[in-house]
Order: sequence, then structure tokens, then C-alpha cells
Amino acid sequence: MFTNKRSLRAGAVAVGVAVSALAVVAVANAAPSNAKAATFEGDTPVPIPDATAQIYKGVDATLSDYPAVIGALREGGSRPKGQSCTGSVVGKRSILVAAHCYDLAGTKTFLYGLDDLSVGTGTTLTVKSYEKHPKYVNFDQGYDVAVVTTNEDIPLAQDKWAKFATSADAGNVWKVGDSALSIGYGKKTHEDSPADVSLDKQNFPIVNGDSVCQGVGAGFKSAYMICAGYPDGRSTILPGDSGGPLVVNGRLVGVASWSRSDFKWYGIWARLDNEMGDWVKEKVGTTTPPTGEFGVAVNPSSLRVNAGSSGSVAVNTTAGSSPEDLTLTVSGAPSGVEAVFQPTSIKTGEGAKLSVSVAPGTPDGNHTLTVTGKTATGTKTANLALTIGAGGPGSEFGLGVSPSALKVDPGKSASTNITSEVVGGSPAEITLSASGLPSGAEAVFQPTSITSGRTGKLTVTTSSSTPKGEYRVTITGTSGSVSKQATLTLTVGDGGQEPPTGGLTVALTPASGTVAPGGAAFPNIRVTGATGSVNLTVSGVPSGVTAQLVPATISGNQTSMLFLTASFSAAPGTYKIKVTATGGGKSGSADYTLTVSARR
Repeated sequence: MFTNKRSLRAGAVAVGVAVSALAVVAVANAAPSNAKAATFEGDTPVPIPDATAQIYKGVDATLSDYPAVIGALREGGSRPKGQSCTGSVVGKRSILVAAHCYDLAGTKTFLYGLDDLSVGTGTTLTVKSYEKHPKYVNFDQGYDVAVVTTNEDIPLAQDKWAKFATSADAGNVWKVGDSALSIGYGKKTHEDSPADVSLDKQNFPIVNGDSVCQGVGAGFKSAYMICAGYPDGRSTILPGDSGGPLVVNGRLVGVASWSRSDFKWYGIWARLDNEMGDWVKEKVGTTTPPTGEFGVAVNPSSLRVNAGSSGSVAVNTTAGSSPEDLTLTVSGAPSGVEAVFQPTSIKTGEGAKLSVSVAPGTPDGNHTLTVTGKTATGTKTANLALTIGAGGPGSEFGLGVSPSALKVDPGKSASTNITSEVVGGSPAEITLSASGLPSGAEAVFQPTSITSGRTGKLTVTTSSSTPKGEYRVTITGTSGSVSKQATLTLTVGDGGQEPPTGGLTVALTPASGTVAPGGAAFPNIRVTGATGSVNLTVSGVPSGVTAQLVPATISGNQTSMLFLTASFSAAPGTYKIKVTATGGGKSGSADYTLTVSARR
């Protein structure tokens, strides 16, 4: 987005990127001299890979993976919700982002509390101040950090705030060769289709930038930057993740900044274990929230209750600089509906329960209840979407699955897109479900409901005991009384035939590794004895660890890589993970010994 700032020097692309697209492309290992650079900001254009390139998505993530992550939005942004960058909560009203995220036009806001920015309401934060580092000039020249102060409290406990590095950590918090976690709301494919603003994560190896990350934009500067990832972008971040965190052993060491403009190269993060981190600490430490401001939120923000039944939601509040007495009221309840708070008066920063009772005979329908919190200094509101019974009559819509066929091995998962169309001019809110799955299989929709005209994601996960065979899975979309169906052909294994055994030799290099919770290992895979293409699968992956083969099909002298990522919930221990190769009537396997160390 800043490539026009220096017409005499090849530009760099700033990283307003989402940690998601894993591109395996034919690119030279070293960047060409004076290659163009670009940021990861969400509206940065990304060249679409050629027909032979493959895009590998990152791992689905949730707030539990990194509670401090927050979405950055701007008015007029081209992505859903105007998502443009990602940030980290570092204080009660403080957010750490990239300086270049400020430079595009449009009013800036932040959205906290969602795994997917397009699903749910979350908490919207408005900007009081947006301070860029005083030495910042352009993203590829260093100092690409900024601290945002919000007008409202961010609903995150202090022990969950991001712990960022400063000069006191220099030489101790990270080193070349470490595995670093990156997470963000950015693009999942180069062309951003379907547009997806859910959280993704990936682990990247930190490399020696002075030797391998030169020749792009104004040049890599190790004093102010960290280089991580791969020379061909086989796993990378894409626009929408600018400002997002780079985390090593639970410490925020870098802020997503820029890459080569084709995004088939390493990623560059602004380094914090220096004067930049000291500046952030100074800004966060001197941020004082104004008196008297508080927040009100309803969780969940929607509730379905049948006539003659009842349900409840939580009402959460945040305090200003000091607690205040707050009175809760509710409006918008239709006839036959009673809404009661327990209690009706609380201190800001405390919570209450809202119970909704629907009398027998109350008609089905959709309603909006407004929860109001009032103190001596102001009033805040939040909405609750109440559905009674089947809701309203609903709107017509179209429903499809693309691709309409999936193949998955027992114990593995595969994904497809759920497509929808607006019919009759009025968008429909569509709730998704699946039936006809084989035993041991699970279907997960992301999100669980979509608006017609938008696209969702369906992931089917099988267990090791799921029977092989071909199945017809019915996808049902419901909007009020309107229901539509689409069919997914699911093939588990090879449809019934056990793979042949013997003949292939699988080698893992290294054959073992140790990771801390939140870390990752990247063994290489080589298969010999094959005469054609070979399919790779992995089994024995313990709970809390994700495994990804990049690529999952190889041929000739090609090698693959096994990405093993341990979440912060992974149990310490030593595990045997089996990689199996099958092709040309032959098969073979090898074990990788993964040790998950105790969390420090």
C-alpha cells in the first residue's frame, strides 16, 4: 500500500496480513536484487499464483490460543467488516499494532472477543489516540510500531494481556532457529476468495535475516527487524495480519510488518527487544483512561426460546477508571415475553444474568431486546437477538457445496465451501446443519450460520474407527420456515480397499524433536522406492497437537515437510507419530518421536 512512496527504489509490501495462506510455489530461494516489498495491510493487492501454485491454509485458531489478539477495522476497507490489520492488547485501553496500519484513509476502530469477525457482535473499541513511533518513516525502514489508546475498556483480564519484549530481554527472549507463533485475522488465500476474517495461526522458524533476507525494499535491518518463514513462501502470512504478534515462549517479540510484494518469501516483523519495545512500555505505562466511561455487553448476543419455555444470557460490564453503581433495564420485549435481571443493580466491572421467559401460545418471531446500563455519568446499551420458536417466516435462498466431493482418510479431516445465493432480493440468515455422516465422523461449520450471498466452511473430521466407504452427506440450511438442502459426496479412505503393504521407504529428518507448548517442529520427509506419485498421511497425533503435511502428495525426488504445532494446552510427554506413504501398489511408514516439554 506504500509502494508509491519511493519510485526510485523497489518497494516492500507491508504485512496487513492474515496468518493463513501457505503457498507452495516455484520461486528462487534468494530474493532478486531490489525486489519490491509490501505491507500485510488488508487492502494490499496480492498477485494470484500461477496455475501450478498451491495455496495451503494455516491452522484454524481461537482466542484461547492467544487471548490478547484483536481485529483492526477501518471505514471503507474492502475486506468483511473493513478488517485491515491485527493487533495485541497490552493494557486496559492499549493496543500494540504496526505504525503503517494508521496510514490508510478511513475511521479506525477495533473489535475484540471473536474467533471470526463476521460472526457475533464482540466489543467495539473506538480510538482516542493512535501514536506511531517517533522514528517511523516507512515500514521497510524500521520502527513500524504504534500504540493505540481506546476510549473504552477492553474486556480482557490483566493476566491475559500480551507480554511484550523490551531491551531488558535482548539476547535472551529469542534466537535464530526458534519456532515463533504468528496469529491473525487476515487473508487465507492470495485472491481472498472466499473472504475470510476468522483467526488462523502458524508457526515459523526464525532465520538469520542478515544473510538470507536481503535484497527487498530498503533492506532487512536486524537491529529493528526479525525475519521468519521460508524463502519460497511455502508457509506465509498474507494481507490483513499487519500488526499481528510474533510470539516465542509466550513472549511477544515482533509485530507483523512487511514482505516481498508477491508474498512468496519470508515475513518481516518489527523487533521489540530494543528501544522500540522500551517506547511501547513507556506509552502503555503513561496511558490513563478517562473517568466515568464503562461498557455493557450481552453474551451470547442471541437466544432462541420456544413458547412455554425460558432461557438466559450473561450481561457483562467493564469499568472506567473507577467502579460506579449501575442500573440495568431492558426494552423491546414483545407481548408474552418477560425479561428479568438478577440482580438489577451492580457495580461496573461486575456481571448479571438476564432470564427470558416466553408464555405458552406466544407467536414465533424474531425480536431485538435492548439492554441498557445507566450510571451517574452515562448510559450504555447492548442488543440481544431473541428468536421465539422457529422465528419469522424466513427468506428464500440458494444453497450449494463446492467442491461437492471430499476424500478423507480415517483419523483425518478435509474441508469444503458452503455457498449461498440471495433469492428474491432480501438476504436470509441461514442456520447450517449436516446429516448422513458415517460413525465416528463429525461436521463443523465455520460459521454455524451465514447470510445468503456469503460463503461458509465445512470441515469433516473422521476417527480412526470410521468405516471406509462412500457416503451421501446432506447439508441443510434453514431460515425460519424455509429450508434448502445440498449433497456432499464423502469418501472415507479408498472406499473399502485396504492399501497394499511393503515396498516404500520413508525417512524423517530429524526423526525426533522437542517442543514447548505453543512451539512447533518441522521434520522433512523423503520417500524412496516409488515409481509414481505418493500420498502421505499421518496418524498417532496426540490431543493438543496439530499435524499438517506440505505437500500431502509428492512424486519423483520431491520431499515433503511435516508441520507439528503444539498448542498451549498440549500435555507434556513423548509421543510416536506415524507417517505413512502409499502409491503405485506399495506402502511404507516411519515414526517421528515428538516430546512436548512442560510449559515454562
